Amino acid sequence: MKEETYKRSFFEEQWQERMKDWEGNLPERMVDDTCEEHFWRCFIERKQGDAKPDAYSQDIMRAIVPFIHAEDQLLEIGPGSGNYTFSLAERAESLTVVDSSEAVLTFLKTTSEEKKLKNLHMFHGKWENFSSDKSYDVIFGMNCFYRMFEIKQALRLMNQYAKRLVILGMTTGPIKPHYVYLHQKYQYEMKWPRRDYIDLLNLLYELGIYAECRMIPLKKTYRFSSFEELLNKSTSKVLSPNVRQEHLKESLEPYVYCDNGSYFYDHKFHAAIITWTPSPLFY
Repeated sequence: MKEETYKRSFFEEQWQERMKDWEGNLPERMVDDTCEEHFWRCFIERKQGDAKPDAYSQDIMRAIVPFIHAEDQLLEIGPGSGNYTFSLAERAESLTVVDSSEAVLTFLKTTSEEKKLKNLHMFHGKWENFSSDKSYDVIFGMNCFYRMFEIKQALRLMNQYAKRLVILGMTTGPIKPHYVYLHQKYQYEMKWPRRDYIDLLNLLYELGIYAECRMIPLKKTYRFSSFEELLNKSTSKVLSPNVRQEHLKESLEPYVYCDNGSYFYDHKFHAAIITWTPSPLFY
């Protein structure tokens, strides 16, 4: 479709507008590939020596496993530190990963060799620029959308290159409950989620795709070495300046517990698992 004749839909414009930060700008990692690479390089350096998946990702993986066949050729978009990559590679004939970060791909290659996985293939680049002379039985992506400005093009490519199934996942709310408390009782303004799984469903609907969606309940436990660290890291979603410490302590009290000098916060949230069978698109 020629750029000059393409008119963005309401949900596409909404997605792009909500990619902006709270000052109305696109985040630096979104527009600067060097900044994005630096983020992942630092992340991978902290991850070195510990390729164990995040605890909650195992619940998501259990929901994905029934869709994967031993003879499948899979493609994973934005694998990051490999929460799902190695489990997928162990269950399928082959797995191709697509990522824009060289640091990520180097980490995955090294770790796959340590795990003696010989069926993992790499593609360095953004998914929106992906091109191949082959298709894949299943295309999978989890929380891989944060840089996809041309989201409709990204979804079209998934539909185009998948032979049997597309599986998309996104972690979603609710937001940590102490933020809700601060907003409802003391009227602090919050950085509420700007994009969510429902936006993907709306975009797919516009494309003529009637996707299925399953919600997976999850829990993540945050550990803080001191009460001061807990307080310092519990205001990241607050937009209002000068949160009163007594309000913050009050909001956290029902959700935080202490054990052996450390403080723990259990946060219950969800993952949305969206699936569809590739089909002709409306446009």
